Amino acid sequence: MTPALNITRSILGQPWHWRGNGTDGRDAGFMPDDLVTQLLLARGCLREDVDMHRTPTIRAFMPDPSIFQDMDRAAGRLADAVQAGETVTIFGDYDVDGATSAALLIRLLRDLGLVARAYIPDRLMEGYGPSGEALVRLGAEGSSLIVTVDCGAQAFEALAMARDAGVDVIVVDHHKCASALPLAHSLVNPNRLDESPEGAAFGHLAAVGMAFLLGAALIRTLRVRGWFAQRPEPRLIELLDIVALGTVADVAQLRGLNRAFVAQGLKVMAQRRNIGLSALMEASRLTRAPLCHDLGFALGPRINAGGRVGKSDLGVRLLTTEDPQEAFAIAAELDRLNEERRSIEGDVQSQAEGLSAAQHNRAVAVIAGEGWHPGVIGIVAGRLKEKLGRPAIVIALDGNGVGKGSGRSISGVDLGAAVLAAKDSGLLVAGGGHAMAAGLTVAKGALDALIDFLDARLSEDVARAMGAKSLLIDAVLSPAAVNPAFVAAVDQGGPYGTGWPAPRIATGPVRVIKAHIVGTNHVRAVVAGDDGKSIKTVAFRQAETDLGRAILGAPRDRRLWLAGRAKVDDWNGGSTAELHLEDAAWSD
Repeated sequence: MTPALNITRSILGQPWHWRGNGTDGRDAGFMPDDLVTQLLLARGCLREDVDMHRTPTIRAFMPDPSIFQDMDRAAGRLADAVQAGETVTIFGDYDVDGATSAALLIRLLRDLGLVARAYIPDRLMEGYGPSGEALVRLGAEGSSLIVTVDCGAQAFEALAMARDAGVDVIVVDHHKCASALPLAHSLVNPNRLDESPEGAAFGHLAAVGMAFLLGAALIRTLRVRGWFAQRPEPRLIELLDIVALGTVADVAQLRGLNRAFVAQGLKVMAQRRNIGLSALMEASRLTRAPLCHDLGFALGPRINAGGRVGKSDLGVRLLTTEDPQEAFAIAAELDRLNEERRSIEGDVQSQAEGLSAAQHNRAVAVIAGEGWHPGVIGIVAGRLKEKLGRPAIVIALDGNGVGKGSGRSISGVDLGAAVLAAKDSGLLVAGGGHAMAAGLTVAKGALDALIDFLDARLSEDVARAMGAKSLLIDAVLSPAAVNPAFVAAVDQGGPYGTGWPAPRIATGPVRVIKAHIVGTNHVRAVVAGDDGKSIKTVAFRQAETDLGRAILGAPRDRRLWLAGRAKVDDWNGGSTAELHLEDAAWSD
């Protein structure tokens, strides 16, 4: 990669490089004069595909659902249930992906004339995924068909119990699969090891994306059977707001079909047709049209709060209700629970950071604590991963010597596969996940062996990933050029997120005019270039890092290069641009 601004070691200890050498080497002779085209090419887009990626549509990126193993079989069984008026239960995970997947299928089945039941297990009492007891009980209560969403790929015992009880189970999941598959009626998962190359290419979809494809296959099956001869055909496209929310909140890579899901889903969400989502936006004090980051930082955490520290079914109830008063009440409760979650998370975060020093020489930081709330360990693991720059697993130990853990990884390190291998080696009671996130259950006495196993398996991958770490820069601007017009221009290359990163700009050299700490360790500053033009900056949760200390203590006679994302600060109706800092480097 080409060095950016000759910075080989920044304040955070990393080099800066130009992203993609301008065109990612794919079309070196093509020098676009359009900013959005440059951004698309730098993210791996081929020149001939620029128009398709500039305005991602479902039609352009949607595959034939039949390419996936078991998809037609699952759609056929669901169609049978619709036509026969069977009792169906949608069994979802307690996170946003599970809630949105369940809500999508429930709303679609309702439009098809079938009222399906939702079942979301309690995080503390039942744990992750379907239990055999729950599936058998649902069957005894009348459900002849159960669809598990965002879970089930590793539920061997539970699905065997359901089959013995005569209950059909369709699994719709996206987590890593073992070579053997559980005994389900059908298992739709692009990450099956026996999936076709065409289907495996969609392994980055969240479960809600797979649920959408199942919905499309179901409608097509019913259309062939003549089901819509005298009844209207549902408009699946109107459920894209739910798909967008689940995709972003599950941190799925925003490339290909996922970008189309989010781009088109945001348009549907802006119309506020889903009264539950509309109520949640009001509870989040979101008055403008939602943006991609609102899904991940405002709406998603509130849906998650129900599963983390409250009632696990609040999210799916909110997304499926047709009663405005119920929607308002649930949204208010989720907002309250989100504040409670923040407080609990802060306590666990502080303790976990204190324990992390003992893991400084390990490839994966595995931090365990007694009495920690299992509902916040995933968030804390993500915070630790960002702070340490390597994968982190946070484990909440109960009084019986059993720990529930959640892990987050860095790019280039497949944590889900490692956890699955640890389970297969007998080190875990349960475990699974995908490349960037994993969950596990482990006996306290097996912790040291687990740490050694992960260290041996992932040390080379982590060292390689950390050694290749650099800050990728898309453009360099003067402070005066960081303005709302520039932000609006680069937004046309979105939606941005994991796998399709928002443009990162460098500006400088600048002097720090003033700087202070606000909120929870955030550093706000005003900086100015040599021409006297100034901009506002903010470095979130950086007050106690080298970056925060450098900004707060920068002498007036030294200049800095700054790097980060340009954003419009619309707080209280404002519209000024500011730079969200990610790194800095001394220029002299």
